[in-house]
Amino acid sequence: MNKKVAVFRRERFNAAHRLYNPRWDDATNFRVFGKCSNPHYHGHNYELEVKVTGEPQADTGFVMDMKVLSDLVQQHVVERFDHKNLNLDTAEFKELNPTAEHIAMVIYDLLRPHINKAHDMQVRLYETPRNFVEYPA
Repeated sequence: MNKKVAVFRRERFNAAHRLYNPRWDDATNFRVFGKCSNPHYHGHNYELEVKVTGEPQADTGFVMDMKVLSDLVQQHVVERFDHKNLNLDTAEFKELNPTAEHIAMVIYDLLRPHINKAHDMQVRLYETPRNFVEYPA
């Protein structure tokens, strides 16, 4: 019988970015990305949910200690991206367009090595209250 439980941790960070393709001219970038291609950037109050799924441990009853998960998100995501310009201030997005999709994938890759490999993990990133992405889908 499947005894898996999903646990979630929600954190927030604020960051600026610009969506654009450097190989395109400004008109093409604006046509594709709209106001998000503003050369002076724009910002979001991101809301991040990290989901870890597994069987609770016999000795603790935890799938994962939520304090440990919170500390991992703070250390590997919030400290790295909060109040930063993703395009200019982070190595991860120097060459990668910081779309919500890419941000979620990067966050997953930053956290996955620190989560028990026996557990499944998923990242949900809200760029706005109505726009969000999940990785893996």
